[in-house]
Amino acid sequence: MPRSIAPFFLFLTVTVAMATPARAQHHDHSVATGKVGSVHFQTSCRAEAQPAFDRAVALLHSFEFPYAIEGFESVLKADPSCAMAEWGIAMSRWGNPFSPSPRTPAVLQAGATAVAQARALGAKTPREQGYVDAVAKLFTDAATVDHRTRVVAYRDAMTALAAAQPADTEATIFTALSLAAAAPPADKTYADQLKAGAMLEGLIAAQPDHPGLAHYIIHAYDVPPLADRALAAARRYATIAPVAPHALHMPSHTFTRVGAWQESIDTNIASGDAARREGSVSEELHALDYRTYAYLQTAQDAAARQMVDALPEIRTRFDATRSGSAAPSSTSLFAFAAIPARFALERGDWAAAAALTPQPSPVAFADAVTWYAKAIGAARSGDAAGTRAAMEALAGLKTKLVEQKETYWAEQAEIQRSVAAAWLAFVEGRRDEGLAGLRAAADMEDRTEKAAVTPGPLMPAREQVGEMLLEMKQPAEALQAFEATLKKEPNRFRALAGASRAAALAGDSAKARRYGDDLAKICVKADGPVRPELAEARKLAAR
Repeated sequence: MPRSIAPFFLFLTVTVAMATPARAQHHDHSVATGKVGSVHFQTSCRAEAQPAFDRAVALLHSFEFPYAIEGFESVLKADPSCAMAEWGIAMSRWGNPFSPSPRTPAVLQAGATAVAQARALGAKTPREQGYVDAVAKLFTDAATVDHRTRVVAYRDAMTALAAAQPADTEATIFTALSLAAAAPPADKTYADQLKAGAMLEGLIAAQPDHPGLAHYIIHAYDVPPLADRALAAARRYATIAPVAPHALHMPSHTFTRVGAWQESIDTNIASGDAARREGSVSEELHALDYRTYAYLQTAQDAAARQMVDALPEIRTRFDATRSGSAAPSSTSLFAFAAIPARFALERGDWAAAAALTPQPSPVAFADAVTWYAKAIGAARSGDAAGTRAAMEALAGLKTKLVEQKETYWAEQAEIQRSVAAAWLAFVEGRRDEGLAGLRAAADMEDRTEKAAVTPGPLMPAREQVGEMLLEMKQPAEALQAFEATLKKEPNRFRALAGASRAAALAGDSAKARRYGDDLAKICVKADGPVRPELAEARKLAAR
């Protein structure tokens, strides 16, 4: 049956229609032909099409969406009546389920077309009909039903399918994925994540080479209190699908959550190399952003500087109309903004942060990164006018995000604006008002969760509370703020340095030495010139 191809638009939000993947020159290391794990998804399609179907599902489980689409299209060539291949194409068109952004009209049209094709072909069993009906929830009535409602409807449909098909492990796996992806960010019991993780852990012993099980365990536990539960899966996933850039990157989500910085660096080097081979600039930049973050936490500033210096060359290869696998093109724009912002802020170079030049893009939450860095840099430099200008820009970006129905990112922009307003009050001498505002912003940030696009907040608001309290000569309270930050963001350089200094000023020499020693240990590869905070921490640790 001929396929209807939706027009390919320049993205306006986080997801774009999937482009045909660029071919790697070394085919033995290519996603197209290399090892991607073992999956068996039983279908009623022709037997000769089953191997191609299984490989396409394996690619789908590693979020290699363009390659998965090619795989399902090859299934249709072998069996033009295989409705489940159209199900796979629809799933692939949806893209990364952990993206909180509404899908573009192009994506919604492409997915709806695949669903319509599946229904025209006709599912041959009630089980297969259940899969088609479930994925249809993501694309049906998109003009009138909001994104979140459709995501929850898909989750509920998959839950019902898994209950009706208890022997179908793939139904269980996709249900667990839907639970983790739809988990409310404000639910700090993490009930859905724990349920998803338990479902996946119940299967992994029997299917240790299944890419989806390791991958989704990492996602299910990608929140601070649960992250260490994913360490075994994180260390296994890259070996299951070693040619897939996302499989190589994904372990760094767990490594970042537990503060295992060198492991994060190593796996993102491998991911970036694989992404470059595949021509996936978005995946390359995504790995680069996480890698930069890890370098900065370990005071490897020269290596982080190389990441910043690499951006102009990468930009020459960036094409906004192309998507990678899990990382859509908006991920590139986020990384372009975040990497230089991190380099300035994490090192306390407030003048450099204030001097950053915004690069307006179609992605407002990426633009907000630069303005947020400028706001903090201006405020910490004592520039009230610059802080106020950045606040106005953030307010405008929030309005734009609200208009685009980007609920999650609109809330993040409001947190950023609130932090800037607190520092403005502080700069203008209204110190108690500034502290109260910053604490309120930190409370807002604590009630949400980070998006997968970023290794963490650009500068955690709770950590900034600690730094403001130090400037107000309240070290005991500052220590509490730094310790609260470290519970959520372990081994963060500025939080450890702040905790060590605050403890010393508060007269708690034991804690000052302990936090100083922790900082010295994570910075064993630190390069010169040594950051003042590290030099001070080393002195405290040596006493």
